[in-house]
Amino acid sequence: MTTRGIRRSVAALAAGLTITLGLTAISAAADEPVLRTGVDVVGPAGEVVRTDKGLVRGTADAQSRVFQGIPFAAPPVGDRRFELPQPAAAWSGVRDATEPGAICTQLNTTGDALLPGSSEDCLYLNVTTPNAAGKGRPVMVWLHGGGWGAGSGSDYDGRWLSQTGDVVVVTVNYRLATMGFFGYPGLPESGTYGLADQQAALRWVRANARAFGGDPYNVTVLGESAGGLSTCGQLASPTAAGLFDRAIIESGSCEMNYPTNGNYPDSPEKHWWVPAKEIAAKGRTAAAKLGCSDLACLRKADPLKLLQVADFTQAGYGTRLLPIEPRKALKYGTFNRVPVMEGNTRDEQAYFGWLYELGGPMDAAGYRANLVKSFGDQAAAVEKEYPVTAYQSPIQAWNTVATDRGWVCPSLKSSRLMARKVPVYTFSFADRTAPAYVYFPPGYQSDAYHSSELPYLFDFSPLATLNQAQTGLSKTMLRYWTNFARTGNPNGPGVPTWKPLQAGPTTTQSLQLGGITQINLNTTHHCDFWSL
Repeated sequence: MTTRGIRRSVAALAAGLTITLGLTAISAAADEPVLRTGVDVVGPAGEVVRTDKGLVRGTADAQSRVFQGIPFAAPPVGDRRFELPQPAAAWSGVRDATEPGAICTQLNTTGDALLPGSSEDCLYLNVTTPNAAGKGRPVMVWLHGGGWGAGSGSDYDGRWLSQTGDVVVVTVNYRLATMGFFGYPGLPESGTYGLADQQAALRWVRANARAFGGDPYNVTVLGESAGGLSTCGQLASPTAAGLFDRAIIESGSCEMNYPTNGNYPDSPEKHWWVPAKEIAAKGRTAAAKLGCSDLACLRKADPLKLLQVADFTQAGYGTRLLPIEPRKALKYGTFNRVPVMEGNTRDEQAYFGWLYELGGPMDAAGYRANLVKSFGDQAAAVEKEYPVTAYQSPIQAWNTVATDRGWVCPSLKSSRLMARKVPVYTFSFADRTAPAYVYFPPGYQSDAYHSSELPYLFDFSPLATLNQAQTGLSKTMLRYWTNFARTGNPNGPGVPTWKPLQAGPTTTQSLQLGGITQINLNTTHHCDFWSL
């Protein structure tokens, strides 16, 4: 990953789940692919590979081969804006795959302009493989985070995963914000276009994995934050049935939601899954603000204005892709039954906690005031369960409350529901010394903040450099993740035993990463208190 890519990823994560403020963007269409004649080597060990649409030329070094900017669907532009993804066109010659394609339309971090380099023509993916002859390797398809409004697949370098576990890694772009989750009366898939793009990428993997040495019938879909939510969506989607064989959810469970003031200061209550008809109604209101009375007008509208007019970062159910709300699909057992890994960072909310101290350090009175904003007449009960004196600071107390209520306990509930039907392995990433590759004010205690596990799976240097102990943890995590991709079980030679979650409301044992040990998620995070 380039430094520019990492910085863009940091910006996306900084927007993160606060993307409800309305940050996303666009620019001109991507350049036409460079087509070359002549082929050096075609096959699983060469720099040129034959896909179902044509030849692509990537790059190779001693350890890895990387192919970037491969189209997996037609550009969703013009009349294809707000439509399901369509097949990509074939090409002649050899397509240059040495640079990533354009990232999907999103705003800059201040929300007043389009992010340079983003485009509606963005449905591209990237493939990383070991640079050694081989076939039948597991395939890991990474769905990026960014609150369904920011980020890109090319922000993540798949070489660590690929080299450690002898796997094929695919990172994917998908439409974001208004372009990916818009709704309007008469649009049957309102609120699901970004998720449909992900399924198109998974279909591409089924068709092309063998060309890159991968096994099309051993595919793991995984993601973090909005990528975890997306993975949940694919588990709940009948149109994704048969497209993947395992799933890894990091910090984005089907049950995840926030109370008022629970994500960033004075934030509204947030649910990620809403009826498609509500998204369609919001789309009609947004269209009126733009002076549009039909879809034809909206398909010609200025993309910057489309992105700024309203927040479209929720997925719609009551659609073909999501017939029922994903959390209910888990409850009823009507989800795609594949082995699952699911977990969180120990201190998710620490990512956002510093925003509550913009006016100065939080004191005990400020802690109490925030509890009242979020929990009303239940604030005293929450304060009794989480007394400020039990923590190093009032802001750490607040971060713990928000982490448990909005992140970890909902995740545990999802895991328990799935464990009734499939093997589930739960984890807590708990390295409170994790390097801070995003902005935190001087002196702020970031602990194991939201997304702090990512530099242990992907190379984020120079912004995140791991020390010797962290490098050891990274190697263990990479083995767990790739073992799971290979067999549906993270255990294997050289790693401590990871016990699966047992079905039932009282089973809570999970693996803590960062001092590898078994922990009780329920007691560590007060989940009985929340009774979600």
